[in-house]
Amino acid sequence: MYRRPRMAGRGFAIVLSLVLALSFLVSPVAAYTPPHSKPGPAADKLIFKAFNVDIAPAALQKGEMDMYIYSLKTLAAQELAKVQGIKMYQAPATSIGLILNPSPALSGQFNPFSVKAIRYAINQVLDRNYIAQQIYQGSALPMYSHLSSGDYDYRVISSMVYEMNLGYQPEQAKTTVTAEMQKAGCTLVSNKWQYQGKPVELKFIVRTEDERRVVGDTIAAELDKLGFTTRIIYQQFAQAINMVYAQDPALLQWHLYTEGWSKGGADKYDSGLINQMYAPWLGNMPGWQEQGFWQYQNATLDDLGKKVYMGTFASTSQRDDLYRQMTKLAMEEAVRLWVVTAVNNFAAKSTMDGVTQDIAAGPRSLLTLRDAYVPNQSTLTIGNQWVWTERSTWNPVGGFGDVYSSDIWRNMVDPPLYSHPFTGLPAAYRASYTVETAGPSSTLAVPADAFRWDADKGKFATVAGATRATSKVTFDYSKYFQSKWHNGQQIEMADLIYAIYQSFDMVYNKNKSAIEFAAATTTKPVLDTFKGFKILDANRIEVYVDYWHFVPDYIASYAVPASLTTPWEILAAMDNIVFDKRQGAYSDTAAARFNVDWLSTVNKSHALRIRTVLSGFKDAGTVPNLIFDTPQTRVSFSSAPARYQASMDFYDSYSHLAISNGPFKLVRFDSAAQYAELDAFRDPGYPFKPGDKYLGAAQLVDIKNVTSGKLEPGKAAEITVELTGTGTLAVDYSLVDPATSKVLKSGQAQGSGTRFTVALSAADTQNLKQGIYYLYLLGSSDAVSQVTERRVDVDMAGGGVITVPGDNGGNSGGGGGGGISPMLIVIPIALLVGGGLVFMILKGAKTKK
Repeated sequence: MYRRPRMAGRGFAIVLSLVLALSFLVSPVAAYTPPHSKPGPAADKLIFKAFNVDIAPAALQKGEMDMYIYSLKTLAAQELAKVQGIKMYQAPATSIGLILNPSPALSGQFNPFSVKAIRYAINQVLDRNYIAQQIYQGSALPMYSHLSSGDYDYRVISSMVYEMNLGYQPEQAKTTVTAEMQKAGCTLVSNKWQYQGKPVELKFIVRTEDERRVVGDTIAAELDKLGFTTRIIYQQFAQAINMVYAQDPALLQWHLYTEGWSKGGADKYDSGLINQMYAPWLGNMPGWQEQGFWQYQNATLDDLGKKVYMGTFASTSQRDDLYRQMTKLAMEEAVRLWVVTAVNNFAAKSTMDGVTQDIAAGPRSLLTLRDAYVPNQSTLTIGNQWVWTERSTWNPVGGFGDVYSSDIWRNMVDPPLYSHPFTGLPAAYRASYTVETAGPSSTLAVPADAFRWDADKGKFATVAGATRATSKVTFDYSKYFQSKWHNGQQIEMADLIYAIYQSFDMVYNKNKSAIEFAAATTTKPVLDTFKGFKILDANRIEVYVDYWHFVPDYIASYAVPASLTTPWEILAAMDNIVFDKRQGAYSDTAAARFNVDWLSTVNKSHALRIRTVLSGFKDAGTVPNLIFDTPQTRVSFSSAPARYQASMDFYDSYSHLAISNGPFKLVRFDSAAQYAELDAFRDPGYPFKPGDKYLGAAQLVDIKNVTSGKLEPGKAAEITVELTGTGTLAVDYSLVDPATSKVLKSGQAQGSGTRFTVALSAADTQNLKQGIYYLYLLGSSDAVSQVTERRVDVDMAGGGVITVPGDNGGNSGGGGGGGISPMLIVIPIALLVGGGLVFMILKGAKTKK
């Protein structure tokens, strides 16, 4: 007989998956004709301007900008996609969730979210399907963990997520909350909870710039039904971020907040995101590892997180097991809850060429504006919700925590390595590398003349005798050293060495670590694994680390000695302000604790302070020689006075000191006018020209067809799955009982090429009853860090796999831009029996939005 599913939140989600799959189209790499062959970017100038999201469509149609990189609201995007001359790009670039404040309350008060069971129960009043379908108009997917169902690592946790049954179940939530509130001594008076005669109030910080305002209102209504007195505090970006992340949670100025996280790029094997969102040690959980604040603590999460982050595993399967354990524990702890993954709609002129679409971030990626141009137009104007907010701080140590600053900065700086926009694997960008490893079971000898910073002695010292490390990475920085900084000074090995010193001294120097406590505390576990450095010649440096990964490129990514974003003299001047003069701080929490400025190189008064220090260095003949003296040799550098003068001249010309090395140079920054202007940097030694890094768009995996013969209990059966896509394809599956949420069988389907088989033996089916079971399929490829999810219904009453005519379950090909499918808001009833998901990976560290 047919049994009614109890997975209230899952079945309808599959409908949404199909709807989005049909609307999200990505094309293969298109031909690109560079506008010129000069070094640097395609465009001569980039201008960033702020346009409120509600007026952005009209501004784009009027020609006031060429691309809008803040996600448009869904209905506005649908209308704009119909306009001739506009091209729409889509990407699952934003995660929407809640962070709950678990701090205990002061005597006489009660914080419900200090109780784990109550936090977990909030999952069951999140009507994710309603939010995705109604509030986001179908342009979002329900989200249950830090990973979306399109992330490559979702293959690792999917069966566990299915079994946790986190669908909308308000009655179950109310039962749990009632029991726990009564246990805590609360009483229900006129359907409202009280503690010691006072209402139990929840202060709910709700963002107002986008759909989160309505999401917050919807969730607040559910909290009220549970008996809480919910006080909504509507705030925009800067005010909300300051209240939640820069304050001691014990003050209980907030109880929950509508978080938004913007994805910067693809990451196939995650280690950063899971730690960022769940592990206290990394400083992104309530308390933020700031000295004097109440801290959310969980030693098990920290232990599991560090093992994943620092490569303390011996195989892929062991890593996956650690990842599963950590995810399950974190979801049970329920400090962060996840609501939806929003598919962002980015609009641009249809004549814009050179857009590389990251499968996670879309056109909002490292590569796009380096190659993008509009024919017969030398300037690109880029619109965003903000160019500057009160929380926008530009410094390379503790700044760039907001997406708006990062959107500009990424065009000014070249990373040594980056995450490939299709594969999600680390790859060389401006530094090349070779990896040698003895891991996971052995070690390499670290050379006796290798060195490490000794904070107690205040100099680089040779490593201790018989020092060993798991891996060695040799980096070649010659593509940096052949060119100049934006202030005209040569990039040199000294810049790299100073950056290494700065990181180590801030962590191991007791005076400095007491000032930048949170930064030092969260960085130390990583720096402890760096065993030594050895300079080989003018361009190359060896790095020895206790780190292993089954993909060698991740070893290189971990071992990068410094990002090389800022000239050493600017870093030295900022260090002087932060640690010697105590007139500024690198981090927001240190700035608040010591009542000093949060240092920003685009703040004119802060930059003037840096200039004044540089002038003092020049007048006094100050040179940090001890920093450049390694046991091997003194690292040579060009004239320190000339460097100081060049940076002072740069300030005099541009009124800021955001100096870097990438394809664009910042020439004007006006925070009041919400305006930034960047000129192309065309130094003859700059190593890249238009087209060198262009990739276009990826070809994603698609589940094209699922078929079977007759299915009956006690009989063997085969279900055939057909895929399309590039690379080596694979299918993972989970057979789920919808009545209990139990995963009955899971594994990898057999097959090769594009055809795979899920084989069910007679023993597998003998205990099944006649009725419907869910079969979740995850199609993947080694060529893209994206997974395609599809659910089909398995009819064990003598039927087969229930599919919908014309349902391809996923990506149907086509162009990366163009219109938005009307199916975004049309949900055929027939689709309730099945569906599919084509989604791009949403992994790696994220930025507050």
